[in-house]
Amino acid sequence: MGRMRTKSKVKQTPLFTEKIMDDPWVIHEFFWTDLKPPKQLLKWIGNKQRFAQAIANVFPKDYNRYIEPFLGSGAVLGAMAPKKGLAGDAMMPLIELWRVVQEDPQSLYDHYLKCWLAYQEDPKKTYTNVLSSFNENPNPLDFAFISRTCYGGVIRFTKQGRMSTPMGPHKPIHPDEFKERIALWRQRVTNTEFRFASFEETMGEAKKGDIVYCDPPYFDSQAILYGAQAFKLSNLWVAIERCKKRGALVALSIDGKKKSGTKEIELNIPHGLFERQLLIEGGSSMLKRFQKKDEAMIGEDVHDRLLLTW
Repeated sequence: MGRMRTKSKVKQTPLFTEKIMDDPWVIHEFFWTDLKPPKQLLKWIGNKQRFAQAIANVFPKDYNRYIEPFLGSGAVLGAMAPKKGLAGDAMMPLIELWRVVQEDPQSLYDHYLKCWLAYQEDPKKTYTNVLSSFNENPNPLDFAFISRTCYGGVIRFTKQGRMSTPMGPHKPIHPDEFKERIALWRQRVTNTEFRFASFEETMGEAKKGDIVYCDPPYFDSQAILYGAQAFKLSNLWVAIERCKKRGALVALSIDGKKKSGTKEIELNIPHGLFERQLLIEGGSSMLKRFQKKDEAMIGEDVHDRLLLTW
């Protein structure tokens, strides 16, 4: 990792200028060789933060473009830091948030700071107000703060399209820490195009020599999360097959084993679609912890299944 900013008191003065050389959001002497993502910008259920380094190291070092059609918190994207990338998602405020990271990080920091200061005075009222603001006008700035303060990063919506996740028990990270993470992520995604699109549209861009990493809503465990209700695994099999025919390499993270290895998830994977399978231990399920708030989590360990077309 490169040189990190030192902690300081919260400053409410402008932190961003148009002068590139004086841009405070650029961290100089920053480089990476270990394919490890920065700390999470968004708190996100089902994220691959713990496994991103292992997943990224499975990919060939030489490729044309890195494509991620189910972006979410982008842990593997952050690990890859591609020279040329395309990241898509079917949630517009999420895509807009990543564009803000690229184009206007100051506004993201300023909004977070404002909400964080209010949260120190009255957490419940602040969370309720920000959630209400987002539901009335879905936007990336409210969304970022909600993701840092909702329960376990569970991005959950009602059938009417309103976000419904309750406030979490944890405290949101300090604005100085959030600012540092914005700067780190901004550098990682500088060469990535963020696109509001279905996974079929995003994967349709894949060509020979590209790497496509898919991390869709999990078939067995994430039905309450955003996008899961409309997601059909059979459509993903078709999209992966089409990528293969065009010469792209596809990796898929999907349900593997649950109940500490005693329950294997049946996915009806088409014969011959993948060449290899890796299992990655994931500890206890965060979603189960959300659903079983005061219950013991014995026997609820999960394994991620990483399927590869090469």
